[in-house]
Parts: sequence; C-alpha cells; structure tokens
Amino acid sequence: MSSEPRGLGISGVEVTNVSSHGIWLLAGDKELFLSYEDFPWFKDQPLRRILSVEEPSPGHFYWPELDVDLGIESIEHPERFPLQSPASSA
Repeated sequence: MSSEPRGLGISGVEVTNVSSHGIWLLAGDKELFLSYEDFPWFKDQPLRRILSVEEPSPGHFYWPELDVDLGIESIEHPERFPLQSPASSA
C-alpha cells in the first residue's frame, strides 16, 4: 500500500483568520486580507459560512453559502472594483 505524496489532496484555499476588521484568506503561498469595508458581504455572517470557501479555478474563490464570487485581482485591488452590495448602503 502506498500513500500519496505530501501536499496532494489538500485544499488550495482556506480562511486562516476572522477578526472584527475582516478575514484572511490563504491561497497557495499568498495571504490575502478582505476588509469588511471593501467586502461587506462577510460582515455579520456565521463563521461556518465564511469558512466554507472553494477555489473552482486558480485565483477564483467562491463562498457557496453566501453566493459570493471573487477573483484574486478584486481582492488585491478592491479600489478597481467599486461595486458594493445593497447591505453596504443601508
């Protein structure tokens, strides 16, 4: 019986920290910060919904329980993508 080499089968993305300011996402060797100011969809959400993140393709992240899709560029440069959710204007 042989086992898989180390690192195979491990998710490429995970939420590593949640604070009162935002969330930290680890994708491969990049750590990304998503502030609630720029990404209000995550504020006041249950932890299980925030932790449930997938990477359907490289650099594309999806939170199925929140129906939120984000690309790595929009996370790294939120000022280039000024779309806001209706909740942020309330």
